Amino acid sequence: MDLTNPLPLLDEAVAALKAPLTEEDRSQGWTDDLRREIQEEISLSRSALRRHGLSTARYLRPRWEEWLDREGVRPGRLRTLVAEVQGCLKTAAGSVWPPWHHN
Repeated sequence: MDLTNPLPLLDEAVAALKAPLTEEDRSQGWTDDLRREIQEEISLSRSALRRHGLSTARYLRPRWEEWLDREGVRPGRLRTLVAEVQGCLKTAAGSVWPPWHHN
């Protein structure tokens, strides 16, 4: 996976979060509303990156893991995927030169 291009991972996360929750997901603390809200937030970030380019990553401040902590969501496939997306966005943000930097 190219950590400087988070779009494929965001696509995967949006698709996974659009799918109905499994019993295992529910037992880990996921609700339909939480799934939908996280999916919408990731989708918004994905749209911003597509419209405005990867340099937009430095303006995104995803705090989905903190949100999931507050909601009491335990580790599992969706939580792992959300954490990967958040980490990938942070990596992408760090890999983009500031717009005022010239070589």
